[in-house]
This record gives sequence, C-alpha cells and structure tokens, in this order.
Amino acid sequence: MLLAFDTASPSVTVALHDGTEVVAAATSEIGMRHGEQLAPLIEQVLAAAGITPGGVTGIAVGVGPGPFTGLRVGLVTARTLAHVLDVPVHGVCSLDALAAEAVATGVVDGDFLVATDARRKEVYLASYDGNGRRQSAPVVERPAVLATDLPVVGEGAALYPDAFPNARTPLRPDAAWLARAVIAHQVEVLGPEPLYLRRPDAEIPRAAKAVLPDGAPAK
Repeated sequence: MLLAFDTASPSVTVALHDGTEVVAAATSEIGMRHGEQLAPLIEQVLAAAGITPGGVTGIAVGVGPGPFTGLRVGLVTARTLAHVLDVPVHGVCSLDALAAEAVATGVVDGDFLVATDARRKEVYLASYDGNGRRQSAPVVERPAVLATDLPVVGEGAALYPDAFPNARTPLRPDAAWLARAVIAHQVEVLGPEPLYLRRPDAEIPRAAKAVLPDGAPAK
C-alpha cells in the first residue's frame, strides 16, 4: 500500500494505492491550513480503505516547488511516518505529478509546460515533452518573462491568461495521480527534501555586529 500526499499548493491531497489502483483519496480545499488538515486526511483515507498505518508499505510525497510552510508540513510528516513504519519514502516534484496527470488524461499532446502559483505575482514553471518527461529544472519567475503560446497546465496558467493563453487543467497536484505516477515509474523519484526555489519568508535574524567604543563596527 502506497500512501501519497502533496502539500505544495493551497490544497492538501491524500491518496492510497494498493499497487493496482487507487483505493481511497481525499482532498481539502481549505487554503493554508496544512498542519491542521494533513493528519486527519491521512486517517480518513486509511479508514476508507480499511487498513491501519501498519499496512502502509511506502510513502510518496510532493516536494514542491511550493511555499515553505506547506512543504515543511508534508515532508516532515512523510519522513516521520517513514521512520516510524520503517518504509521507503519517495519524493516527487509536484510539477511532475501534474504533468503525469495531464498526459494520462489526454489534455496535452506534444510539448507543454506546467505552471503553479508562486505568489508575489510569480509562477513556478517547468517544461515537458509529450510523454510528461521534464525537460528543464523548475524556475520561479514573473509570468510575463515566461510567456508562451504552448499549452500550460496548472493554476499558474489560469491566474495569468495574458502570459499563458493556452491554459489547461489540472490546476493543482492530486495525490491519486502522484501515487499512480510513482507506481508506474512515470516520474523521477527524489529524496524527501523540499524544492523551495526561493528563501523562506521567515528567516532567523542575523546576529548584530559588535560595535567598538569609538563607534566603528568590529571586524
């Protein structure tokens, strides 16, 4: 049983795959409350499938790119569960999961891009071939700089139609498709480390420099 979840977007999404098909899934659309939602959704999905946490044999988790807080919730949970249950954890770029879904559902044909909301009037974006294989590392940039007429999957395209007039669904990562992609070896498996692309909004303040009696800063 592969337990999959993604917290790289405002949504929290969880699914369980038995190796043949997705047997349970749940998504919460209550934005920006990942820490309150993830554990209950995991419990809900496990209960719907009729298994205990001990029945989980692997974990797949979206590693972003995404906001610092949301990614931290998902990745800490994934690493903790993997340690407690002694099972492997598979990190997946959240944009790759969106690309896999787009290809599997036939909404793209040929080269395309995936763009998700990075806030600050920017998007996270990566390019893909017609099989959903990523052709470039994800970047974070203003939509006008990345403007294209190619099909663009994801919420970023929907938010900035002037830059991405050929917008396609899906909009946000779905744990069910994340699980399917991992089972089918359709995505690159990464370590469970966050793909931030920019520094966290909240940083530890640097220590103030000492000042000498004459007012000059100490070296």
